[in-house]
Amino acid sequence: MLKEIVKYSLDIKGISDPTFVEVKSPFDGEIVAAVAQADEKAIDLAISEAERVFKDEMSKMPAWRRSEILAEASRLIKERSEEIAQIIAREGGKPLKDARIEVSRASNTFAIASREALSLDGEQLPMDVSAGNEKRVGIVIREPIGVVGAITPFNFPLNLVAHKVAPALAAGNTVVLKPASSTPIASFKLKEILKQAGLPDGALIVVPCRGSKGSFLVKDPRIACITFTGSPEVGWKMRGEVHPGTRVILELGGNAGIVVHHDADLEAAAQAACRGGYAHAGQVCISVQRVYVQEKVYDQFLKLFTEKVKALKVGNPLDEQTDVGPLIDEGSVKQTVEWVEKAVKDGAKVMLGGKTLANNCLEPVILADTKPDMLVVCKEVFGPVVSVMKYDTIDNAIKEMNDGRFGLQAGVFTQDINVAFKAARSIDVGGVMVNDAPMFRADHMPYGGRKESGLGLEGVKYALQEMTQPKFICLNLKD
Repeated sequence: MLKEIVKYSLDIKGISDPTFVEVKSPFDGEIVAAVAQADEKAIDLAISEAERVFKDEMSKMPAWRRSEILAEASRLIKERSEEIAQIIAREGGKPLKDARIEVSRASNTFAIASREALSLDGEQLPMDVSAGNEKRVGIVIREPIGVVGAITPFNFPLNLVAHKVAPALAAGNTVVLKPASSTPIASFKLKEILKQAGLPDGALIVVPCRGSKGSFLVKDPRIACITFTGSPEVGWKMRGEVHPGTRVILELGGNAGIVVHHDADLEAAAQAACRGGYAHAGQVCISVQRVYVQEKVYDQFLKLFTEKVKALKVGNPLDEQTDVGPLIDEGSVKQTVEWVEKAVKDGAKVMLGGKTLANNCLEPVILADTKPDMLVVCKEVFGPVVSVMKYDTIDNAIKEMNDGRFGLQAGVFTQDINVAFKAARSIDVGGVMVNDAPMFRADHMPYGGRKESGLGLEGVKYALQEMTQPKFICLNLKD
């Protein structure tokens, strides 16, 4: 007997008989579920309902209650962790052991948001700094911004959603969420959990849709804030389409690099580059894509790195031993292979890997002799490809790291505190990890890029600030 396909419907009043689209595993094409698609009418109704709930309920909900809901959501995510990890592995192809880490982090993100909901404070502003204002008292408070439109990518279908939804709710906003078309199921599971935790109906509405339908969300004047994670091309175009007055937070990826100085712990650096370069098949915006190694230790590092990459197991994401799963679709495999082939044609050397495997899998690739203008270096590959290059002085390494359009995160491996600080201060990125891979991210830390890597900050506390607005109140008091 055929297995019945689970269906996820739109929970929007006034919508009936929507179109359903099958969500398939990128590894074996298995149908994971069928998801209803939102059209322009559905998005319009979703925004209207979110706006109503914001005005009537969320903006009036006390901080202690918002904190309770978020804490309970954190607990429920942990309670259902294996179920959700299996979904992430099936719908997105993320190796199961990494999917479990993502679920754990999402639970932590909500726990942090629960605490931050109680810490959203303002300030008392002295007015008597200028003559004539001695009887005035100034107060700055922070208020929720309104309806937040969240657009999320496929690669972290739970925790990157959490990084938008949790701070928005902590501030007292409502959210209309458009998840990635290829990985929407985790968002529906999160909605179930938040409802069970006590979140009012309409405070989080999921609107899966494909193609240009998402622009209805972006352009609507009732959206107070758009928070988007995705490609630079889409993100910067979106910034020009939003309604005047809509706040925009963009996390747009990069081509993260590591500097390995001659005095570095090469074993640790090689392990960090291996993990950072090939986790989720390189489909992470802070994946290690470029490694700059000082000449005197280049051969030693390359040997260590190659050994570690060779040991990675590629294959079925549901296999407990798999390190590298499939790319999200056939088009991503094709583009990655084409970029590697073009680099080789222009003089790069394949030191390891590159073979196309079944089920959208690709052998992890190590390239040498790459040049700054090659696509695998200057653009975001979003595949399992790492280029290893030589440098002579730390100044040249910093110059190479800064040469390009992106500036999200970077890593520096050295035992010299002066070199570490020089690199950290000089590399033009949003975050520098010393003796760690740029793929490191803790969910409470500020996270955001420079140049074409983005606009605004994530990290619960910082996103919460972005999703609130200050109001100044001045009291003119009598004697």
